[in-house]
Amino acid sequence: MGDIAKKAYLPVLSEKEGIELVLCTRNEVTLNRLAEKYRILERVQTVDELLTKDIDAAFVSSATEAHFEMAEKLIENGINVYIDKPVSMSFQETERIVQLAKEKGVIAMVGFNRRFIPRVKELKEHGRASLIIMQKNRFASPDYVRRFIVEDFIHVVDTLRFLMDTEVKDVKVEYLRNGEMLDNLVIQLIGEGCIAIGVMNRNGGVTEEIIEYMTGHDKYVVNSLVETTHYHNKEISFTKFGDWEPTLYKRGFYQITDHFIDCVQNNKTPNPSIDDSYTTHEICERIVKSIDSEV
Repeated sequence: MGDIAKKAYLPVLSEKEGIELVLCTRNEVTLNRLAEKYRILERVQTVDELLTKDIDAAFVSSATEAHFEMAEKLIENGINVYIDKPVSMSFQETERIVQLAKEKGVIAMVGFNRRFIPRVKELKEHGRASLIIMQKNRFASPDYVRRFIVEDFIHVVDTLRFLMDTEVKDVKVEYLRNGEMLDNLVIQLIGEGCIAIGVMNRNGGVTEEIIEYMTGHDKYVVNSLVETTHYHNKEISFTKFGDWEPTLYKRGFYQITDHFIDCVQNNKTPNPSIDDSYTTHEICERIVKSIDSEV
């Protein structure tokens, strides 16, 4: 069971009315501790056991390396799935999951929570952007190329695609690597009437996330996903959350979880659809191969 499951999905799901939870993780100590904490009666240690519980849907939020095997078995048995990003470190495995979900007619959704963050989502209400710049930086944390991009930078790619609201026609890539480790990455996503720039420095001096959204003569800057500064010539205004708004609401986890459950209950296609999320994975694969075709 992954950290995000413990920090986000379990707290959110345990509060939701009208659903019955079954907790599944291989580690018996973790299983019992979390089941007691969130008052979950049904608990199992394997996906095979889980399939005997007559479930309607499953949240796959584990180590990325385990996503494919778990999701594949669930989909093959007709279970709707929510898969925390990325679907897999392997693009071929991601393709397999997307195709299998279509063949089996199940609802499949990838957990790109930034699309549901209020401060991010409301940017599109201000009009279509001509230029978007997003930085997602980390302090002193260089990583191997594929993991850097597919596990972390994928959020930048998907958020930019969401905000662009147009097809990506071209991708340009610049980077700095140190041996096998990737220090930083800058991309341009080129669309009709919009350029989106994504930046990630994982060997810098600060962990931060900043989105700059420029439309007409207005500029909106979202800091740390929770505060927006609006610039119009010399005028400056701020939009903040109230003191009592929960962090998991500010970060979109309540909203994305509710959306998936609503889609399952009403047999609706999620937004983003599995095809939309596949496009994000495909762009990330192009970036990986542009840096190192042998990765």
